[in-house]
Amino acid sequence: MELRAELLKSIWYAFTALDVEKSGKVSKSQLKVLSHNLCTVLSIPHDPVALEEHFRDDDDGPVSSQGYMPYLNKYILDKVEEGAFVKENFDELCWTLTAKKNYRPEKNGKSVLLMRDAFRLWCLFNFLSEDKYPLVMVPDEVEYLLKKVCMAMSVELNCVELEDYISQEAVQQTGITVWVFLDLVNSGKLMRGMDKDTVSMAIEEVYREIVQDVLKEGYLWKRGQLRRNWTERWFTLRPSTLAYFVSEDRKDRKGSIPLDRNCCVEVLPDKDGKRCMFCVKTPAKTYEMSASDTKQRQEWTTAIQTAIRLQAEGKSSLHKDLKLKRRDQREQRERRRAAKEEELARLRALQEEKERKLQELELLKEAQRQAEALLREDEQRRREQHEELQRALEVQLREAEEARASMQVEMALKEAEAERQKKRIKELEEMQQRLEEALHLEIKARQDEEAFRYAQARLLAEEEEKLKALMSLKEEQEEYILKTQREKQELKQEMENKSRSLEEATRQLEEVRANRHRVDQDVVAAQRKLRQASTNVKHWNVQMNRLMHPIGPGGETVLGSWDRDRRPGQGEGEWGCCSVGL
Repeated sequence: MELRAELLKSIWYAFTALDVEKSGKVSKSQLKVLSHNLCTVLSIPHDPVALEEHFRDDDDGPVSSQGYMPYLNKYILDKVEEGAFVKENFDELCWTLTAKKNYRPEKNGKSVLLMRDAFRLWCLFNFLSEDKYPLVMVPDEVEYLLKKVCMAMSVELNCVELEDYISQEAVQQTGITVWVFLDLVNSGKLMRGMDKDTVSMAIEEVYREIVQDVLKEGYLWKRGQLRRNWTERWFTLRPSTLAYFVSEDRKDRKGSIPLDRNCCVEVLPDKDGKRCMFCVKTPAKTYEMSASDTKQRQEWTTAIQTAIRLQAEGKSSLHKDLKLKRRDQREQRERRRAAKEEELARLRALQEEKERKLQELELLKEAQRQAEALLREDEQRRREQHEELQRALEVQLREAEEARASMQVEMALKEAEAERQKKRIKELEEMQQRLEEALHLEIKARQDEEAFRYAQARLLAEEEEKLKALMSLKEEQEEYILKTQREKQELKQEMENKSRSLEEATRQLEEVRANRHRVDQDVVAAQRKLRQASTNVKHWNVQMNRLMHPIGPGGETVLGSWDRDRRPGQGEGEWGCCSVGL
C-alpha cells in the first residue's frame, strides 16, 4: 500500500499535466500513451487489447481521474512488484510530463537549481507531502527539508525569510505546493552565497538519504572471506542491505550483506595492524571491517543497528517511520492546541458563569435590601399602631379611673355601665392577644431572614471554591508552558550537536579525498614507469633477434633478407613483437 500511494502521487502530477484546460479531464489518446509509458517504466507487460476495451471509442469525450482510476488500479498498479523496476525512472517520466507545463525556473530571472536538482526536490516533496490531493507540504515539513539541505552544505538556514513566508495565513491553512516550493528555492533568498555545485551535492545527499533510504555511506576497510586480505571499499547502508563497491561512483558492485533481525554488530579489538575494527554477524557469515577512526566506527555501528532494528520492527524505511512520527507529533500538537482552546473556552464559560452568578447575587442583595426596607417600614408602622393603641388604652384607663372615682356613689346606678366597661376591657384583652400574635409573626419573619442570610453565605463559599479551582487550572497551564519551553531548548541543543558532528564528518571526508588524490598521482607515476620499461623490453628484443640469426653466404644475414621481403610500412617494433612471440 505504501508503494501504491507513492506511485499515485507521481501519476497524479502526470495526469494533471495532461489536463491542459484544467477541467479535471484528459483525452483518451493521451491516456493511452501515458498508460503505455507507465507499463514500460514499471516493467509490466502491456495489454493493448485491455487498453482498447477500456477506452473504447463509443464516446469521444475526455476521461476524468475517477474514470481512469479503475483501469489504473486493475491493469497497472495491481501488477506492480516492488523491486522489479527502477522507481527513479518512473519518477523521471512523471516529472518530464509535469515539468514542461508547470516548472518555470526563469520566472525569477535567475535559477539556483539545475534541472536534475529540481527533479530530486520534486521527489523529496512527494515523499514528505501529505496523503491527500491536491498534494501540498505542511510548513513544518518544508522547514525540515530545507534544514536537511542546509546541514548537508554545512550552512545555517535563513530562518527569517522562511518564517516570514510560512507565517502567512494562506500557507498555514493550505500548505505549499511543489511549484511554489521550487520557486522559493530558486529565488535564492534562503541559501544566499551558495554556488550551484554545492547546492547540487547537498540535494543529492538528502535525496539519497530520504528517497533512496541510504542510512550511511563511506569508505571502510573490509577483510576478505577467502584470502583474508584487507581491501578498501565504498559501503552503502540501506535498511535491508549493506552493499560495497570498488569506489564511491558505485558502478562496480563487489557484493552486499543482507540484514535482518537475526544479524548483529559488534566492536572488535585492534589486531593485524588494523584499528577501529567491528564486525557484522549474519546467520551465514561474519564480516570484519575497519573504520578510519573511533568516531566513524561508532557512527557505522549505530547506523547498522538502526537498520537491524527497522528489520526487526518490520519497517522498510527510516524516513517513512520518521515522517509518520512527525505527523503524529503534529496531530498531537493540534490535539493539545484544541484541548487548550477548549480549556480556554471552558474557563471563559466559567468566568461568564461567575459573572452571571455575581449579577444574580447583586440582584439577591438588592432584593434583600428592599425586603429589609419593607420589614423596617412594616415594623415602624406596627410600632406606631401599638403606641397609638397603648396611648388610647392609657387614656381610656384614666377616664375609667376618673369615672370610677367620680361615680363610686353612683355604683349601684351604674352597674349596667360597669358591665359595658368589662366587655370593653375584654375586647381590649383580645386586641392585646392579637398584638402578641403579630409579634410572634415578626419573630418568625426575622428567623426567615436569618435562614436567607445563611443560604447567601453558602453561595459565597461555593463561589470561592470555584475560584480556587480556576487558579489551580491556571497554575497547571503555566507549568505545561514551562515544560514545553524546556523541551524546545533540549531539541535545539541536540540539533547543534548533530551539526557539529556533520562538520567533523565533512572535514574527514576532505582528508580522505586528499589521500586518494595522492594515491592517484602515485598510480600515474607507476604507469609511466611501466610504459618506459615496456619500450626498453621491445628494444632489447629487437637487438636479441639480430644477434640470434646466422650469417648467410656473402656476409648477408638472414634478417637482412627478411628486411627486404617485409611489407612496406611495417616497423621494427612489429617485428620485435613477432620475434618475442616466436
